[in-house]
Amino acid sequence: MKKCSKCKREAIYFRINEGRYYCEKCFSENIEKRVKSVISKYKLVSKKDKIAVALSGGKDSSNTVYLLKKIFGKNPNVDIVAITVDEGIKGYRNKVVKGCKKFCDELGVEHYLVSFKERFNLTVDEIGEKTKDEGTCGPCGILRRYLLNEKARELKAKKIAVGHNLDDEAQSVIMNFMKGDLIRLARFGALPGIKVHSKFIPRIKPLLLVPEKESALHALINHIPAYFVECPYAKFNSLRRETRDFLNRLENRSPGIKYSIIKSAERVASLLKAELKFGEINSCSNCGEPCSGDLCKTCETMKTFFG
Repeated sequence: MKKCSKCKREAIYFRINEGRYYCEKCFSENIEKRVKSVISKYKLVSKKDKIAVALSGGKDSSNTVYLLKKIFGKNPNVDIVAITVDEGIKGYRNKVVKGCKKFCDELGVEHYLVSFKERFNLTVDEIGEKTKDEGTCGPCGILRRYLLNEKARELKAKKIAVGHNLDDEAQSVIMNFMKGDLIRLARFGALPGIKVHSKFIPRIKPLLLVPEKESALHALINHIPAYFVECPYAKFNSLRRETRDFLNRLENRSPGIKYSIIKSAERVASLLKAELKFGEINSCSNCGEPCSGDLCKTCETMKTFFG
């Protein structure tokens, strides 16, 4: 039986890139410490902040609500709320919504629900029918981000916390590099100095340094309700899936490579931010939301489906 490297209790996890064993208690404390470190390093939370967590019901977003509430629950200057988006995926999202509400009630976190059908009179399933499933992820992401931003602004939230973990961010870095998307690379880590629109609520990523498998273990250890079922449309996002598999193979051969990618992205972002010229952020001529052109992506998407 292996012992925890710190307290000598029975170990339940071995972090190979550190060569250290962790018991349940020390593992949970370490994850919380990592989240606090990210919050401090990137100055993610300020006084009088209201943080709206995008709660999908998966392990990462549920961990984000749980940890932010644990860290700031007794701080009168920080308010944590949660927003769940119902995209309209039969047999998937409808099963999760009730669980999200119950979880928030147990934590003492205000929970809000918004839906594609109510706001856009359109569901992801209907998008799937028109695109033959393969083109659902793009429109879904666009509409979901729009709704989250709109609801967070209505709630007067200062930040939107998303549950992107280390694996998610490492994948995004590689994908942006392959696409030559320097603007997204420059915005890595929510570094200050990037122009924003008055209607845009900044995103924060407290789980930036938490690997996906450790996020799953943290949820299990702390009895955090999380739905581990993957969205049925995720299988069509082939580039991300292939990037994920590629990075997992690299991680198996060279433990810690995903952390190295994040560190490299930070350095590159600092250089790009100093060199690139960022265009002005406009207001959509149709809805007034932030956009880079004349119409925002949401209005372009709605125009595609409704003409």
